[in-house]
Amino acid sequence: MLRAVAALSCTALALTACSSGPATAPQAESPFGETVTLKVGTFGSFGYREAGLYAEYMAKHPEIVITEAATQDSEAYWTELAAGLAGQGTKPLSDIQAVEVGYISEATGPLADGFVDLRTAPGVRASTWLPWKSAQATTRSGALVGLGTDTGPMAVCYRKDLFQKAGLPSDREAVGRLWAGDWSKFVDVGRRYKAHAPARTTFTDSAGGLFNAVLSSEPEQYSDARGDLVYEDSPGVRKAWDLSVSAARSGLTSGLKQFGPEWNEALYLSGFATIVCPSWMTGVISKYAGDRGEGLWDIAPAPAAGNWGGAFLAVPKAGKHQKEAAALAAWLTAPEQQAKVFAATGNLPSATAALESQTVQNATNPYFNNAPTGRIYASAARTILPAPIGRMDGTVKAAISDVALVDIARNGADPRKAWNSVVKQIGEKTGG
Repeated sequence: MLRAVAALSCTALALTACSSGPATAPQAESPFGETVTLKVGTFGSFGYREAGLYAEYMAKHPEIVITEAATQDSEAYWTELAAGLAGQGTKPLSDIQAVEVGYISEATGPLADGFVDLRTAPGVRASTWLPWKSAQATTRSGALVGLGTDTGPMAVCYRKDLFQKAGLPSDREAVGRLWAGDWSKFVDVGRRYKAHAPARTTFTDSAGGLFNAVLSSEPEQYSDARGDLVYEDSPGVRKAWDLSVSAARSGLTSGLKQFGPEWNEALYLSGFATIVCPSWMTGVISKYAGDRGEGLWDIAPAPAAGNWGGAFLAVPKAGKHQKEAAALAAWLTAPEQQAKVFAATGNLPSATAALESQTVQNATNPYFNNAPTGRIYASAARTILPAPIGRMDGTVKAAISDVALVDIARNGADPRKAWNSVVKQIGEKTGG
């Protein structure tokens, strides 16, 4: 799921696709020689509709009509997109397709020939984005197949009132010092919380969320520099697994799968004292916690910098309007538009100028006790040292965080058996 559920754009719990777009718009002659309608395929919410960007672009380009096809199921979205690129899809590809960071290595690897090289598209300069963001979407031959949208730098969202009731500091700077520099300190704070926890609460929302957070700050994750899976021997995976298993077996997590109906309900009922909180997660919390949580949540720096989430806009070669689509993708991901999306939804920009803008730097979030979200997340984004990404990373991540760790936390499954189940499942999918 990763960043896909941030500020959901369709229905609250929808797991199926929905399409939307302007009913009508004036059409005129395109500068490229034809009148066009452009469809943008996304998962979750990229904030373009919320920030009014589609309407703004069509006002500037009356020859263009933009529609959006959005789904909340990011894994199904990618499966359909990959099939379409291979000529085996059941639906036509959109003119612009979003690609989640967990699958970007497939887009730059075996599926790269299906995407337009955007290096020479009008308005595109690789230096616009954080260096590591552009590098993630660049093929070995140097082609740029995706333009960076948002990033997912880490912080920790916490409930001030629950911390106070458990006898812990509640000031964001003091809270950050409790676990500064080490995720194991975060788990130790969880044990302190549990000793005096308010009834029907757990320290953190899920073992899977903790796993993803710890791993995101490690230099070696699921794959090596060649893109080959090394998760079975990865020190980063082992560290994240051990810490999250320890937290799950100690009763520090809820035993729920993130973003499922039960998790949404528990968030509304104040069941969690902390949620590891990439920038996009603030929209999820405010949506599902609702008025009950406003002003009670706050944000502190994470123990270590890491990135969880983010995406790119790509242009499939199968599209009939590649030039127009590339121009729209470049405009949507330009610094000015990224800053507008951040103001509307909290999705943190990947464009350097947007991160440095006053819109981001001066941003506070009233829902989170006026936390300086812009400074917290922009600072974290600049210090991220991302690990290599392999094409099977998203699959391995889902098997560990959404299945194995949920089974351990909720059902008391034996960690060794749960791990072996992950290895077997991945082996079946990779033929290994």
